Amino acid sequence: MQTTPRILLLYTGGTIGMQKDFKTGALKAFDFNKLLKQIPELKLLDCEIQSLSMQQPIDSSDMQPAYWVQIAKLIEKVYNDFQGFVVLHGSDTMSYTASALSFLLENLTKPVILTGSQLPIGDLRTDAKENLITAIQLASLQQNGMPVIQEVGLYFEYKLYRGNRTTKISAEQFNAFTSPNYPPLAESGVHLNVQIDALWKPKTKKKLLVHEKLDTNVILIKLFPGLSVETLQYMLHQPKIKAVLLETYGAGNAPSDEQFLKVLNDATKRGIHLINVTQCSGGRVQMGVYETSVGLQKIGVISGKDITTEAAICKIMYLLGEEVSPNLFKTMFETSLRGELV
Repeated sequence: MQTTPRILLLYTGGTIGMQKDFKTGALKAFDFNKLLKQIPELKLLDCEIQSLSMQQPIDSSDMQPAYWVQIAKLIEKVYNDFQGFVVLHGSDTMSYTASALSFLLENLTKPVILTGSQLPIGDLRTDAKENLITAIQLASLQQNGMPVIQEVGLYFEYKLYRGNRTTKISAEQFNAFTSPNYPPLAESGVHLNVQIDALWKPKTKKKLLVHEKLDTNVILIKLFPGLSVETLQYMLHQPKIKAVLLETYGAGNAPSDEQFLKVLNDATKRGIHLINVTQCSGGRVQMGVYETSVGLQKIGVISGKDITTEAAICKIMYLLGEEVSPNLFKTMFETSLRGELV
């Protein structure tokens, strides 16, 4: 006999949890203890909802790796008590948090769906209600007593994406997110259509393992015409830096200038991991296809393939936190751990 799914709604901060104070006009945090009263439509969902708010709501721009670990540990603490989790989060850094949680929550076999909104929940034209209601509905989907979704997802404007495949593309449109290199996991219209073949299928019966160490000694360098060798050298000689994410041109191309390549090669010899991702909105790194990427390939730059910048940053922090060996680092980064790349 299938029991009613229990869903935990975790509010971390962001626009979705705000509403206008009618006296002052200022935005204030929404009282999630009165959730059903404010959004009566939730009573129509075939699930039991409990809500939990972080003691101090976090603005999206203030989100830090320490908070990612805190969210992961909160989920771990009540993991056996719920069938699904919906995390309400500010949209600006939501793709980073979704990516980080996918790596921190190893052996995840339940849905952890992040959502938010562009307008506060109390606004007349808000997108918050639809995002919240459908995210909860998706988190509560079950088949044969098991969750249909068993990964970290991001739901926004009628589409559920794999969280570590997303990037924010608009600060004003309701369809604020996209997944440039992977199809949506589900789409909401007249019917709720789940793309079963696109879902992550955990091949494990192991217990949830929550990782708590993220090493932030990484920098992101976006190449541009005019980036001097001297500037590049200065950045690569910053103390404590262990990894550098290079946003290169097109399919992973970079200047073929000997001095430029020498600076990068010297960094690899000092044990710094260099990872190549494209700065294009879609597509993948294919080092060696063009002559301007052969030099990077020769000096051992790691291919990010079709990973997003957000997921790459989080994956680097995760692997550094695990203190994997240099050789294993390259192998693990170029291998899909949670469906973040192909």
